Amino acid sequence: MEVAPRDGLQNEPAILPTEMKVAFVDALSDAGLTEIEVSSFVSPEWVPQLADAEEVFRRITRHARVRYSALVPNERGLERALAAHVDKIAVFTAASETFTRRNVNATVGETIARFRPVVARAQMPVRGYVSTAFHCPFEGPVPVSAVLAVTEALLSIGCTEISIADTIGRAIPEEVERLLDALLVRVPADVMAMHFHDTGGRAVANAKAAAAFGIRIFDGSTGGIGGCPYAPGAPGNVSTQALARAFGPTVGVDLERLDAAARLIRLGLRQPRAT
Repeated sequence: MEVAPRDGLQNEPAILPTEMKVAFVDALSDAGLTEIEVSSFVSPEWVPQLADAEEVFRRITRHARVRYSALVPNERGLERALAAHVDKIAVFTAASETFTRRNVNATVGETIARFRPVVARAQMPVRGYVSTAFHCPFEGPVPVSAVLAVTEALLSIGCTEISIADTIGRAIPEEVERLLDALLVRVPADVMAMHFHDTGGRAVANAKAAAAFGIRIFDGSTGGIGGCPYAPGAPGNVSTQALARAFGPTVGVDLERLDAAARLIRLGLRQPRAT
């Protein structure tokens, strides 16, 4: 699951021109990826990096084998996503109450209540993100029971996939194993995805630990773009190339084209936008 155009770019300070985002998504499509999170239909006030979501969706070249998805925060975001003809949406909450309050000014329960009408109207696959599933920057280690409760709540309102996120990149393989031991008793492995950050340099090891439990969906960000907002200067999302190399040719992506896409976006992020 390629998340660089959304989760990566929203955590970068630069605001790239629309044509560069379109070229990046097209390059990712050409590399053989089968799902790309293209953008986010949130208020431009909150995420100015993705203010052109509609235009990006309008201009990308769509491949029949690729699912193009977007994050939506509420019913207004869903309306925009439907008008842009997205293939799949994602909603976002966390396992930590403090993180959720700081991030969206709501409790975990309130965020899930907000998502209920969104999921009911979507009539398409819906991914639910569970952030801070291992460690919270405010509360510290997060109990497995909290992650399980949020996961089950998201499934109960109709989410078809759950992405478990190590938001600040502090998880270790033993914690991944402990969490999956509990989750997979109640949740099928085929609806689970893992979203690792490489802040601590353990993302690939964590992914391999999850794969041993039958997890087959992993989020990656080509070029590793998207730093960790709670550890300035530290790596954020694990790179798609690192995951592809770790799991081998069965992943089915063209690494040379992925590397070229990474160079394209890295060049754009280094160059100041013309005024």
